[in-house]
Amino acid sequence: MLDEIKKRIKELGKKLESLKGLLDLPGKNEQIVSIQDQMSQPNFWDDNKSSNKIMRDLKALKSVVEPFEDSVKRLSDLGEFSEFAEEDASLVDQIQSDLDQLSVSINQVEIQTILGGEFDQNNALLSINAGAGGTESCDWANMLLRMYTRWADSKKYKVEVLDILAGEEAGIKSATLRISGVMAYGFLKAEKGVHRLVRISPFDSNKRRHTSFVSIDVIPEIEGDVEIEVNSDDLRIDIFRSSGPGGQSVNTTDSAVRLTHIPTGVVVQCQNERSQLQNKESAMRVLKARLYERRRKEQDKKMASEYGEKQKIEWGSQIRSYVFQPYCMVKDHRTNCESGNVQKIMDGDLDMFIEAYLKKGK
Repeated sequence: MLDEIKKRIKELGKKLESLKGLLDLPGKNEQIVSIQDQMSQPNFWDDNKSSNKIMRDLKALKSVVEPFEDSVKRLSDLGEFSEFAEEDASLVDQIQSDLDQLSVSINQVEIQTILGGEFDQNNALLSINAGAGGTESCDWANMLLRMYTRWADSKKYKVEVLDILAGEEAGIKSATLRISGVMAYGFLKAEKGVHRLVRISPFDSNKRRHTSFVSIDVIPEIEGDVEIEVNSDDLRIDIFRSSGPGGQSVNTTDSAVRLTHIPTGVVVQCQNERSQLQNKESAMRVLKARLYERRRKEQDKKMASEYGEKQKIEWGSQIRSYVFQPYCMVKDHRTNCESGNVQKIMDGDLDMFIEAYLKKGK
């Protein structure tokens, strides 16, 4: 048993050494020092937009460096403890448990080597749209809304519902979320595509099995990273009363905003804020992100691999299937990663699917 422990420690040490080069830790530490020097300047906070972006960059750098350095320290400590285990057998089980936890942490560090895309560290704008399946699909869309909210909460990300359209009988027809946090887009880009549900419908009095589809789209929030010019003459702005649940005067005034970019036909709307101005600002951020996505697709076909091809929201185009009956299984068709614990997945435990997708594209 002790020989096995020492072997695992050695293997994890080699893995960390390999990751050290891939992560360019010396370069990242230099950037951290440079940013900290900037922060010490008396005029650092004079430009809030610039200083906030720098702070986001610092947080992103530390999210890579600190977990790596922590893993190195923990592995060193376990190496020392393993020497004592030769004299105290009771330490063996504890060291095994600590090594299991450390392996998980190092796996997270490994994922950081993959998330090096231009916008991977950005916030994410996630859209949910019910497809074929009527009321059943609207209910499925609502279930996915809960799933992604729970996943974001587990990452300590901030979730804002920018827009939501309720279903006629149950659930939602569509929703747009802003998920804010380091690497939010890097992780969530794995979720883009059609998600298929198979279950006994609670809306069918004959208890028949139904298949439903929902499309998930994810784009990076790009404000502060890229300048997108939107001519006011190219915009149609519609003001209307928010729909859905009330609260905080949200749906008692005409504060919801819909922006239509006439040259491209891109339409976005926001209704979650209390004021018309706040909703317009949020909608404009989403519009700019969508216009930038469109421009990137047109300019460079290679971006199709990142942004994905638009597919019909129906049978045969799904990236992942969630089967509740006649058996329980969630399977990602791109990676063949699967789990029989459907409830755990629906409660937001998506990391196994996200990591499998990211590693496959490495």
